[in-house]
Amino acid sequence: VKFSRYDVPELVISETMEYMGRYGRLVLEKIDEQFVITSKDVELLSMVAAHKTVSKWFLDMPNENTLPVIEGARGYVKQAMVKLGFPLEDIAGYTPGAPLEINMRKESLSGKPFGLRDYQKEACEIFYAGGGPRGGSGTIVLPCGAGKTIVAIGAIDLVKSHTLILTANVVAVRQWIREILDKTDIKEDMIAEYTGDSKNIAPITVATYQIVTYRKRKTQEFPHFEIFNKADWGLIVYDEVHLLPAPVFKATANIQSRRRLGLTATLVREDGHEEDVFSLVGPKRYDVPWRDLEKQGWIATADCTEVRVNMMSNQRIPYAMAGQRDQYRLAAENPLKMDVLEAILEMHKGDRILVIAQYLDQLHELSDRFGLERIEGKTPTKRREELYKKFRDGDLEALAVSKVGNFAVDLPDANVMVQ
Repeated sequence: VKFSRYDVPELVISETMEYMGRYGRLVLEKIDEQFVITSKDVELLSMVAAHKTVSKWFLDMPNENTLPVIEGARGYVKQAMVKLGFPLEDIAGYTPGAPLEINMRKESLSGKPFGLRDYQKEACEIFYAGGGPRGGSGTIVLPCGAGKTIVAIGAIDLVKSHTLILTANVVAVRQWIREILDKTDIKEDMIAEYTGDSKNIAPITVATYQIVTYRKRKTQEFPHFEIFNKADWGLIVYDEVHLLPAPVFKATANIQSRRRLGLTATLVREDGHEEDVFSLVGPKRYDVPWRDLEKQGWIATADCTEVRVNMMSNQRIPYAMAGQRDQYRLAAENPLKMDVLEAILEMHKGDRILVIAQYLDQLHELSDRFGLERIEGKTPTKRREELYKKFRDGDLEALAVSKVGNFAVDLPDANVMVQ
């Protein structure tokens, strides 16, 4: 074990090897228009076929080395098998989708030379895998600022078919559209946004998770799920895939014949459903440690500093008696942090500062105290875009944002962040 400071118990090593060795032992294929699970291990196939948590997805017991899967269950059987501890390698192939004439520019519309960096090109090629069945679905993990959008543009250029892009918010939708128009030869009328403001479908369509999962009542079906079948998509891109809403997993389970690309800086989900990303969008295909890109000069060097702030004496007893969740909030909203923030803002005068607050009361308080413009969930899209543009253009030195500032927002000139 190369990086362990101490000896690792043999049991840990053997169990790790056993679990990691399970991937690839069961393969999902399409043979004579029938989805089947194949394996060289007939005993394992028989065990899987008889297991009560997954048996409903199979037509019959294994026939030699194949286990037939019921029609339309490609996504669901993959989900179930991950939970069972035997993830399927899916090589059943994809529908090509409607063709799209698109090429990347060598010079962007903004007049700058453009081309994929080595690691971006490698990520695209590994995802696409020459158009074969072993590629075409998976997640690319790259640090913030490493150009995940550019990787997706490279993938669209390789697939060359109609593409649906899902992202976190309307601001991100418009960033995607700007980037695609700037970096490719696609015409403006070939790309559209599908949001609360405008619901259009084009060969490249960019939508928000929010509109896709919108419904008037909890008992109602999701009316905008029809977007997944409204066009002959050859590729679906999930931006910030760690934020993928749970209802979208259900829709994704039904579109396993489409190529799927997930983009994220972290595979950790707050709801713990990482296995659904693995099974339905696709396994991690490529990642680059941020330290490597930092050394190569592709992303800014990060200097992370933790500032510990004392708690006021009248808060210590309530904190000690509170539950874990309330303790977190009491610590996060500690009033003494305001004095520390004041000192940080003074120290970094002239820098471009983002202040991210976890709770809205705190956001309002610091925004009012320090005279900072703020963006929160209820801030209209037009106002958000105005403030982000002012920040990018240098007209705002500091900006206070709620958690919306963490998601899919391109602010490359920010060089100080206080969270």
